[in-house]
Amino acid sequence: MSDLLPDLLPDLLPEVRNTARALILRDHQVLLLLKQGGRYALPGGAQDTGEALEDALQRECLEEIGAHVDEPALVTVCDVFKRKDTLPPSRCHLVDFIFLCRLPADYVPGNGPRPDKRQLDVCWVNVEALPELTFTPEYLSTWLPPLIRAAEQGSTTVAYAGAFHDDPTA
Repeated sequence: MSDLLPDLLPDLLPEVRNTARALILRDHQVLLLLKQGGRYALPGGAQDTGEALEDALQRECLEEIGAHVDEPALVTVCDVFKRKDTLPPSRCHLVDFIFLCRLPADYVPGNGPRPDKRQLDVCWVNVEALPELTFTPEYLSTWLPPLIRAAEQGSTTVAYAGAFHDDPTA
């Protein structure tokens, strides 16, 4: 029995990855990545092994939006469980760290030198338009508007947003 356990562990234990995402606000607008399929996302991505979380945030922003962010402040953390298109089907576990950040006043939206492979554009989106957009990860559709309201009101409280599943039956 114990000989089988090491072979089963990859199927039983989800892969856990930290991600650092930037919430960048200006004049009641939020900076978003436009992805293939009409989905939107916050700039950011996975933390590399041995990399500090804020270094991952800076690297991902430079790659995706072509700029370093200023004054990153952690505002929320959540667990995201996503299906992976593998055979057999599997899941990954992301721990999303969202930082409220600033950009230089002269920043013009545009893809950075190494955008995400599904990234089409970078754009400012009016906060009122957010409910009509589709996000990746999906939890941003419901969690992002109240997070932005809190940030615009000056809240600096770090909140755990909870656990989000792309399959509600999981």
